[in-house]
Amino acid sequence: MGRRPKQPNRQLEELLEEAGGIRKPLARRVVERGRARGLKLKYDHSSVGRWLSGEQPQSPGPELIAEVLTELLGRKVTPAMCGMASGHDASADLGLDFSLSLSGAVNAATALWRSDVEHRRFLQDTTYAVAVYPAASMRWLTLPGPEHPVSTGSSRRVGQIDVDAVQTMATAFRDLDNKVGGGKVRSTIVQYLHSSVTPLLRGSFNEHIGRQLFCSTAELARLAGWAAYDQEDHGLAQRYLIQALRLARAASDGALSAEIMAAMSHQATYVGRPGDAVDLARAAQIAARGAGLGALESECHMVEAHGHAARLDETSCTLALNAAERAFDRAKPGEQPVWLAYFDQSYISAKTAHCFRELGDNARTAHFAELSLTMSDGYQRGRAFNLSLFASALVPADPREAVRIGRNALEIATDLASRRSLSYLRDLRYRLRPFNGLTEVAEFRQQVLEFSQRG
Repeated sequence: MGRRPKQPNRQLEELLEEAGGIRKPLARRVVERGRARGLKLKYDHSSVGRWLSGEQPQSPGPELIAEVLTELLGRKVTPAMCGMASGHDASADLGLDFSLSLSGAVNAATALWRSDVEHRRFLQDTTYAVAVYPAASMRWLTLPGPEHPVSTGSSRRVGQIDVDAVQTMATAFRDLDNKVGGGKVRSTIVQYLHSSVTPLLRGSFNEHIGRQLFCSTAELARLAGWAAYDQEDHGLAQRYLIQALRLARAASDGALSAEIMAAMSHQATYVGRPGDAVDLARAAQIAARGAGLGALESECHMVEAHGHAARLDETSCTLALNAAERAFDRAKPGEQPVWLAYFDQSYISAKTAHCFRELGDNARTAHFAELSLTMSDGYQRGRAFNLSLFASALVPADPREAVRIGRNALEIATDLASRRSLSYLRDLRYRLRPFNGLTEVAEFRQQVLEFSQRG
């Protein structure tokens, strides 16, 4: 098998262009910095050409290159931002940290989606990291004062028309995600972030425009993370949601911050970390109360209830469900942000059904799952979830009816790119196993199996 051809290092090329197109000065400065550490390096402009063609210098070359570019550009540059792996492979942690500084936040976010577009190996098949969500939520809570996102000094002037365009795209991507699943939209969202949003973040803008830009970018990053979660790419989803939370904090948008932490809680329950889910939900409630949105606070109580249910704590689950209902009753018509439009009584019924499924109460699961089916049009993925949930709860009492409803879920899921939808159907298939002697059950279980193998 032949060697994989090297890929041009576009990241380093962009940094050099930003620094004035230097080559010889870069090599000279790297050699001088190495000499100060007792190293005898022999880099020259030809070495820089090889780096640009994709060659990776041995450590500490990447670290020295990053240090020189940090000095030349006046902002923090890491080996990962140079398209290089350092000796300790810092790139593996890219996106997992909630940056303390605003410039660090921009650098981390843009480096994440650039690495994603370039299909960097360290982002592939990343697993869920246990500690990063609690650390990010704690830093959100303790980071002092409002920040002031303003110009970085670039000649690219960013105005209202630019941020309006980003918001329009966020709305379009959100609608598509609900209709077709995360697998069909995630790469397009990431490409848009890289090609269209990064130049704006590096542009020149006042604080008013900056807050809007950071807010819309945070929403796009949240969508990218949610789409990754929908595909069960959990480590990648974490990176995007953490960066989304950091950008929302930079925009001083407490409401969007609450929504992002609620998404983190949702994912934590799904991957079997219900204790973390409860903590994240409570942090989200703090943000939601500050935003003064009853529906948003209700959502945050709902994800807390789900976390308690997954811990089999029925008492705490009931208290959280009651708090969610009270908060929803306080919601005022028309106050919800557009990204919270999905949260209505049908959604509450669906989440309540999930809670009772965790607690093993099939009757109440079926009751609330059926109520959830009055949901609005356009949420195809959610309908597939709710139908599967309803069918699963009916299995012990009426497996034939469970199959009938399950077929509706399967029909919708075949048009989705959503591994979570597939997981719901697999769960239904497993629950139907004791009734495999029934012809319709056996046929349906085989259909789900074949669909799973295609997915």
